[in-house]
Amino acid sequence: MGNPTQYPHIVVHAPALDGSRRVTLGDETLGIATHLDDVVEILRLADLDRIEVEESDLIEWQGGGPDDWPGLSEHHQD
Repeated sequence: MGNPTQYPHIVVHAPALDGSRRVTLGDETLGIATHLDDVVEILRLADLDRIEVEESDLIEWQGGGPDDWPGLSEHHQD
């Protein structure tokens, strides 16, 4: 009856020196995020917007979780 449903393996990579994080699906780079909202938008553009970004087991967060955006926090505390 066909192949079992394949679940995407999405990775939000560890922050770069500027605090941005690469978002990949397998070997494909979907985009570069500088904030959690960017991750949501990148997934929306890839038709993966049904995924709960902060709580999904489909997303592997490397180098910190969805609240870790080093170097950017001082800009949001005005």
